[in-house]
Amino acid sequence: MSSITYKDSGVDLELYEQAMQKLPRLMHRTFSPRVLRNDGGFAGLFQLDFNCALFSRNYKQPILVSGTDGVGTKLRVAQMFGAHDTVGIDLVAMCVNDVLCCGAEPLFFLDYVAMSRDNPPMLEQIVSGISEGCVQADCSLLGGETAIMPDHYQGDDYDLAGFCVGVVEKGHLISGQHIAEGDVIIGIGSSGFHSNGYSLIRKAVFSAAGLKVDDYIEDLGTTVGKALMTPTLIYVNLTRKILSHYKVKNVVHGIAHITGGGLLENSERILHPKVDLVFERDTWEMPKVFPWVQKLGNIDREEMDHVFNMGLGMVLVVSPYYVNTIMEMAQSLGYRSSVVGSVQAGTGKSRWK
Repeated sequence: MSSITYKDSGVDLELYEQAMQKLPRLMHRTFSPRVLRNDGGFAGLFQLDFNCALFSRNYKQPILVSGTDGVGTKLRVAQMFGAHDTVGIDLVAMCVNDVLCCGAEPLFFLDYVAMSRDNPPMLEQIVSGISEGCVQADCSLLGGETAIMPDHYQGDDYDLAGFCVGVVEKGHLISGQHIAEGDVIIGIGSSGFHSNGYSLIRKAVFSAAGLKVDDYIEDLGTTVGKALMTPTLIYVNLTRKILSHYKVKNVVHGIAHITGGGLLENSERILHPKVDLVFERDTWEMPKVFPWVQKLGNIDREEMDHVFNMGLGMVLVVSPYYVNTIMEMAQSLGYRSSVVGSVQAGTGKSRWK
């Protein structure tokens, strides 16, 4: 019996090394001076604080905040569309936006890419998106892992996972405990489906309606593929602008990232048991992709509300005195915003008016 090699089993170490050599530049573009270079090492290094006027934070009671997520079956659409340079933005966004809900500053991000075979061009596309997402989030892509798993994944299939670590002063931690009756809910617009509900989307668009990724949709003004691959918005610059503007007063009492489970389920996660969040329908602009998919799949409104963000990627619960200023900040950064509800005495539930 002749000897077998790793390459015979589907893993080409030389090709893997070729792919790895293209990734450091995508990481380095995200580095701040707080990163300690450790190229080729087993771990990434990040200084929480140091003596530099620009980057010094002078933490008193720093709390580390972490979040992890993936991209889900939006990756199937990426495969159909043949474009892999934006799903990395989705990956970063899904993790970073969760961290923001505690009022944290994202510090660094790590990714995990699992592939069926060595594919340097595809891997570079994927990591370029992750790099871009980190630039948008102003956090450092500190490291990652690429696994080649033949037989476990088929063809060009791959999966993504990542996690983000942030920091917040204990005195500025946003936990929802200060949400009070009379507070106002500001909804911040999404760019579309973000990275949730794609199993239902694919069933409605491709199975029920029989559409193809290159089909042009007049109502949307774009192709199916481009509509479905719109990257998730990253809200770092917005929360940073608001929270840095109000350094003394805690005017933002709660933040919820609206993902799978929809508006009610996600916003309810930040409530204490003495108040309710009461939302009013038709108070925000909904991207056209939502009614389009709803019609294609004949999906009930309750199911749409439960699965999708329905046009709101994030909600802020704020003191009523600061609503207009916060909405002006959102507008200055290019975000859609509107008052979508209020806080009433209750039992810790989110509901429709």
